[in-house]
Amino acid sequence: MAGKFYEDLEIGFKIRHSLSRTVSETDNILFNSLTMNTQPLHMDEVFASQTEYGQRIVNGIFTLGLVIGITVPDLTQGTIIANLGYENVRHPHPVFHGDTVSVETEVIARRESQSRPNCGIITLKHHGLNQHGVICVEVTRAALFLKRPPEA
Repeated sequence: MAGKFYEDLEIGFKIRHSLSRTVSETDNILFNSLTMNTQPLHMDEVFASQTEYGQRIVNGIFTLGLVIGITVPDLTQGTIIANLGYENVRHPHPVFHGDTVSVETEVIARRESQSRPNCGIITLKHHGLNQHGVICVEVTRAALFLKRPPEA
């Protein structure tokens, strides 16, 4: 499996994910169109040019989804049952068209599952950064991870 098992994720484990992604105008327009988000700050260049940002900003929910997606190959590919929840989502700096997003993750808590003996719950803190190292999104996520299968 490409992902990590419960046993692999000790509190304090940190990873700088190898994937990154440059966000395009098309990404932003398509996401907003698919989700029926008509916010002019995302869709209308004339409107957005008159705001404090001076240009359109990328939808924060897209940015959040991108950050989680970037972590999949290194953390969860084939080794989680479910994401249990997201909390403390913050967007301290906007993402603009052309920004490249990378992610750093830290394990901040873990516990055995009381209802599933083959699983454990891992709490992760993700930071999505732009190409200048500025944090654009941060989120705390709890996920139900598989434990390493017993040797056959």
